[in-house]
Amino acid sequence: MRLHPVGADALLVELDDTAAATALYRAALAGGVEARDIVPAAQTVLFDGLADRERVAAELSRWSGPSGPDPAGGTAPGFVEVPTVYDGPDLEDVARFWQMTTAEVVATHTSTEFTVGFCGFAPGFPYCTGLPPGLHVPRLDIPRPRVPAGSVGLAGEFTGIYPSASPGGWRLLGRTDLTLWDGERDQPATLPPGTRVRFVQA
Repeated sequence: MRLHPVGADALLVELDDTAAATALYRAALAGGVEARDIVPAAQTVLFDGLADRERVAAELSRWSGPSGPDPAGGTAPGFVEVPTVYDGPDLEDVARFWQMTTAEVVATHTSTEFTVGFCGFAPGFPYCTGLPPGLHVPRLDIPRPRVPAGSVGLAGEFTGIYPSASPGGWRLLGRTDLTLWDGERDQPATLPPGTRVRFVQA
């Protein structure tokens, strides 16, 4: 863990991987760290708006890491099932990468419990972790000019869902009708960081 002061009242915590960043984010939420905003990313967590940055830095430096006990309670997000139709244009390509049949790809993906590590790229776009290293797949060499909203795709270690139509280079497994972003809600993102996710074949 590496701590970097940012501006007048923020602290950027750099970690080794997404699992550690997600675990620290969940621990900070459950532990009530006093910050205006806590923003996880692939290997960092930003604590913004700190009244006492030195005290928070001292608290974070004592964190035991993702192998320690997962804090209960707090405001950490819960569990969401994502109904998914597995008919994506890259399903057969993923099957070749994984050396499986397409049915085995679907079975593997739906039997995996994912965790949203962070959101980015577009409002509500969840970067879900959980696939073992042997199942990571590369992005497309040439991104598509338009990926439909609700598309479920893979890139590297992540499974993601496009909340709106946009260009994209993820390998598309299928699609969901789940609304991922609603600006009228108190919590606009359906799958905020820390949420446990299970894809269910529809």
